[in-house]
Order: sequence, then C-alpha cells, then structure tokens
Amino acid sequence: MRVYEVFLKRDGKDEFRHAGSLEAADDETAAVLAVECYARRAEGDRMWLVARDDIVTVDPDLLAPNRDKAHRHSDGAAVAAHRRARRGDTATTEQR
Repeated sequence: MRVYEVFLKRDGKDEFRHAGSLEAADDETAAVLAVECYARRAEGDRMWLVARDDIVTVDPDLLAPNRDKAHRHSDGAAVAAHRRARRGDTATTEQR
C-alpha cells in the first residue's frame, strides 16, 4: 500500500489546498478513493494526488538564511501609521 496526499482546487484563482491523505494499492484506486473521500460534495474542481514517497523535503538548514527577513513580510501597519502621521502633520500645519 502507498500513502497519497490529496490536494483540491476550485476553479478560479484559488490555489491547491491539502485535503488529506489516504492509502491505496495503486494510482487508479487512489483516484477513486480520493474522489469518494474528499470530493463528494464538489469541494474542488481539480485534484492532485501525490504519492508521499515522491515528495521532496528540503533540509531546514537550507532555509535558515531566510528566517531573519521579517522586513520582507510587512503587514502594512508601519506604512499605514506613517501615512496617518503625515496626514496629521499636514492637517495641523494647514490649520495654523
């Protein structure tokens, strides 16, 4: 038996999302089981099945240099605060 990871996607701009895992003897059986288990209520329009043995994992040490780059993942709060502060400074200057 092989373990498969199931990914589903709705049409449009949604991305594939992990739906779950299953065990099956072959690819065809895995497809039938995946449809029965994860797509019975039209949860997705497209499906990927990936044998767990075929998944390539990346060594965490290779990802380590990217951990200290929080500046690349701003939620916009600093920019919004800066803009509010500038609007406030302009408003107080104009009122004088």
